[in-house]
Amino acid sequence: MNIKALGVLVIGLVILGAMSLFTINESQTAILLQFGKIQRTDIQPGLHFKIPVVQTVRTFDRRIQTLDREPERYLTQEQKNVMVDFFVKWKIADVQRFYTAVGGDINRTNDRLSEQIIRRSRDEFGKRTVQQVVSGERTEIMDKLVVAVQEPAVELGIEIIDVRIKRVDLPEDVSQSVYNRMRSERQETANRFRSEGEEEARELRAKADKQREVIIAEAEREAQITRGEGDARAIEIYAAAYERDREFYRFYRSLDAYRNTFRSTADILLLEPNSEFFRYFKEPNP
Repeated sequence: MNIKALGVLVIGLVILGAMSLFTINESQTAILLQFGKIQRTDIQPGLHFKIPVVQTVRTFDRRIQTLDREPERYLTQEQKNVMVDFFVKWKIADVQRFYTAVGGDINRTNDRLSEQIIRRSRDEFGKRTVQQVVSGERTEIMDKLVVAVQEPAVELGIEIIDVRIKRVDLPEDVSQSVYNRMRSERQETANRFRSEGEEEARELRAKADKQREVIIAEAEREAQITRGEGDARAIEIYAAAYERDREFYRFYRSLDAYRNTFRSTADILLLEPNSEFFRYFKEPNP
């Protein structure tokens, strides 16, 4: 055998050896096909051998995949449109079924999942009002979508990790309608609170006015009692003073009357000179 033939043989053996080897990464899963039929699906990461030409290997990404489509339009219970943006997280669970169902094509898998999600979403959004969709029942909808796609996912050989609604948008006319309704509801609530507050304020003012009247009445009653007691005491003192020295008492009262009468220089008093009022002017010591 000449050197040229030997070189060709060596090169052929090297090529044949290279075609007999294949490597599976940690992030991959694979199937071994022989004449197009699946021979093995339990291939672990590492270096493996196969029969050249007769056997082929298909590798697939076993990491978590994301289905993220453009927002879809759905009708609510009151026949109003909402734009819903969602995503799905999934990964390969059964590589043989995954290859058989969709040929190992991720795009075909996403399309099949999208059909299921869209169909079930129409049912869920169609049973709810816009307010329910926007405000309170998004978690319930997502839970039902996860349950709805589990069976189709098994048929596709994949596992659903999560289904999430990213955003629910309203068309402009629907947004304005929702805004007006929410504003009306808030205004009604505010009016009710304001009315209740005014009623409570009236009750408090009425109680306060009643308490004020009671306090004033009691104070006036106590004042009258005190004045009466003072007047009685004054009368007793006057009577005692009068009984002790009647003439001095009359003189003191006359001085008090003079002082009160002639307090202002602008006052004019017309009396007869012989009036009893001027008794102590004429007779200081009667």
